Amino acid sequence: MAQTRVTWDVQRNLAVIRQVIRDAAGADLVVFPEGALSGYGSDLGPLAALDLAELAEAEAAVAAEAARAGVHVVCGCLRPVAGGWSNAALVFAPDGTRRAYDKVNLAMNERGVLVAGTALPVYDLKLSAGEVRIGVQICREIRFAEQWHQLARSGTRMFVYVTNAANPAEPPGVWRSHLISRAAENQRWLVAANLADPAAHCPTMVVSPRGEVVAEAPAGEPAVLRAELDMGAVSDWYLSQRRVVQVRHAGEAT
Repeated sequence: MAQTRVTWDVQRNLAVIRQVIRDAAGADLVVFPEGALSGYGSDLGPLAALDLAELAEAEAAVAAEAARAGVHVVCGCLRPVAGGWSNAALVFAPDGTRRAYDKVNLAMNERGVLVAGTALPVYDLKLSAGEVRIGVQICREIRFAEQWHQLARSGTRMFVYVTNAANPAEPPGVWRSHLISRAAENQRWLVAANLADPAAHCPTMVVSPRGEVVAEAPAGEPAVLRAELDMGAVSDWYLSQRRVVQVRHAGEAT
C-alpha cells in the first residue's frame, strides 16, 4: 500500500508510481490512492485541463511498469468514459491486462461532474500463492456496507480500498472504524491506501478478517506499507448465517 502525495501534475504522479512499483518488485500487489495517477481533489475544476493523450500515455506507462516488475497494481485515476469522466480504480496485471472499477456511489462534489459506475465487478488475480479474487471500493463507499457485502457474496477474499480522504471536518477515527467493520463483518482481508496529507482522516492500513489491524502507516507523510496475508484466514462463517426477514408495519396481520 503506497501512501503517496496526489497532485494534478500527471507526470509528477507517474514518477512516484513508477518508483514505488520498481521498489516493490517481487511483491504480488501494489495499491495506490484514489486519483493517484490523474490527480484528484475536492475541487474538480482542474479536471477540465487534463491532457487526454498525456493521461493515456501515463496509464500505458503504469501497465508497462507493472509488467516489468511482475506485480498487480490497483491505482486510482479519473478517466474518460462515455458521457464524461469517471472516478476509477485501474487494475493492472503482470500480463498487460487492464481493467477498471468505476465508482458507483459518487461524492457530492463529484455529482454532475463525473459519471457513476453501474456495477460491482470482482477480479481474479494470479498471485504467487494462487488465484485470489478481489473487490475494489473507493473513498465514500466505505459508508455503504451493502456494496461490500455484495462483493463478499461474489467470492471476494480481499477488499482493496483506495481513497483520497483528507477532510478536517470529519471526526477522527470514524473512517478507521469503518474499515475495521467492513473487514470483520465480512471476514475478508482489507487493504487500504490513502493519500499523504496532514489532514488525512482515513489511514493507510491492513485489516485481517478478524478485524485486527495488522499494519498501519503513520498519517500525513509519504510511506509504503508492506504486509503478507494468509488467505486461509478468510471465512464465510457469518455470511452463511445471514437471515432474510420480511418487514411488516405495525398492525399488519401476521
